[in-house]
Amino acid sequence: MHTHSLRNRSALALAGVLLAGTPAAYTALADSRSAAVPTRGKAYVETRLFFGTARPDGGPAVTDRQFTAFVDKEVTPDFPDGLTVQSGRGQWRDAHGTIEKERSYELILLYPESVAKGGDRKIEEIRRAYEKAFAQESVGRVDEHAQVDF
Repeated sequence: MHTHSLRNRSALALAGVLLAGTPAAYTALADSRSAAVPTRGKAYVETRLFFGTARPDGGPAVTDRQFTAFVDKEVTPDFPDGLTVQSGRGQWRDAHGTIEKERSYELILLYPESVAKGGDRKIEEIRRAYEKAFAQESVGRVDEHAQVDF
């Protein structure tokens, strides 16, 4: 019984040391992360657009060829410096409350903050053009500020 009691006291003492040391170690780690992290690149805006391919009107889904032609015609002329397209699968609740699952595309654009006002207008034109061309209820949009270096 004496051995059991000694083990318990040792375990409690070790736990106390570990708990007492944790805040100091965490603080040191947090301080080292925030100290002198170099800022790279220039101020940019990252815009991600989400394009569904199922047509609410029951027409055939948008094909890869159709989407590529859309990007070539509607996006590349306004954003010739580059873009990224990723294929995916998504879901969302439509205007009637139905959860739609469909193939989708994510388009990623990076552009300097200095041209963001003009870029915003162009992106809204792209969204409207896709909605009209492929009978879509909407095209999702996410904007974030980023530091970009090429």
